[in-house]
Amino acid sequence: MSFVWPPALLAVLAVPLLFLARWWFNRRRKRTAITVSSVALIRAALPGRSSWKRRIPVALFVAGLVALSGAVARPEATIAVPSNDTSILLAIDVSSSMCSSDVQPNRLTAASKAAHDFVENSDRNTRIGLVTFSGISGLMVPPTTDKGKLLEAIDTLKTARGTAIGQAILTSIDAIAESNPQVARTGVDLGEPDPNQDPAAFQPDTIVVLTDGSNTTGVDPVTAAEQAAARRLRVFTIGFGTTEPAPMVCTADQIGPGPQFGRPGSAFGGGGFRGGRRALDIDEDALTKVADLTGGRYFRAQDAGQLTDVLGDLPQEIGLHKQKTELTVFFVLAAVLLAFTGVGLSLWWNRAPARPRPAPLP
Repeated sequence: MSFVWPPALLAVLAVPLLFLARWWFNRRRKRTAITVSSVALIRAALPGRSSWKRRIPVALFVAGLVALSGAVARPEATIAVPSNDTSILLAIDVSSSMCSSDVQPNRLTAASKAAHDFVENSDRNTRIGLVTFSGISGLMVPPTTDKGKLLEAIDTLKTARGTAIGQAILTSIDAIAESNPQVARTGVDLGEPDPNQDPAAFQPDTIVVLTDGSNTTGVDPVTAAEQAAARRLRVFTIGFGTTEPAPMVCTADQIGPGPQFGRPGSAFGGGGFRGGRRALDIDEDALTKVADLTGGRYFRAQDAGQLTDVLGDLPQEIGLHKQKTELTVFFVLAAVLLAFTGVGLSLWWNRAPARPRPAPLP
């Protein structure tokens, strides 16, 4: 927690000053005290009060003064709040390894189905963009609330050679910059960081990278993540697939132009593509560093069900972003409640006892 006007915290000094004034008045009262023959008679005449009944109202009133002093300094804290202008850039790996059949019928089909469900179940006000990447990356659909357009693009994903994870992150940054003026495009000199910027505050826009491999071309993913972190953009990464080698199987409409694997034994047949066996080679260290560096998280999904669950749970984290919120009103409410409670208890416990009614005359 921080304060907009820290010097105002000096107002809390009013509390010890009040105690000092109370001590001084008590001392003066002792000097003018009247000598009586029996103190016991005076105590008997006063209503009895236990020590805790005397101290609780004072403690509550003092706590109220402290809270009021803090309110003058305008406290603020960084908290997670729901965002009404969230945009999500979904970057999907369409490299040739997505033809692996370790996830039935193949990884690309399972990823497309999970992305399909993610779009359909997303909030209608959430803007979603689609980036695909293999050896290069490209923006297929800019951030939009048009679910039909997104679903149509997801249904036409095609594979190609190479895996450019870093470039996909940079492409996603530029797509966000087109709709969010607070985010600079890649290659723009951001200058010196703002010393007053809260390091825990993020832009409402988020990047989600789904891949089954490691970066093979283009900019390093961690270098790209540094660009995202400098713009306060979170990147969530998902490693998809198993470690078991499996045949490479893709249908004809999932094959992009150009060679796919470029190794002997690859062949087309039966209206699709069948290649050799391949194991998972996710660079989990790099994906974890990307997520940690940007304030996101890394997830591992080994089958279609886990991938659907991961994407389904993401809106709970993506939909919240951290921002500074002023807490003055809460301090004022606490101060008023404490002070009035203390005064009320004091009046209640110090009320005069009811006088007995005189007996009626005969």
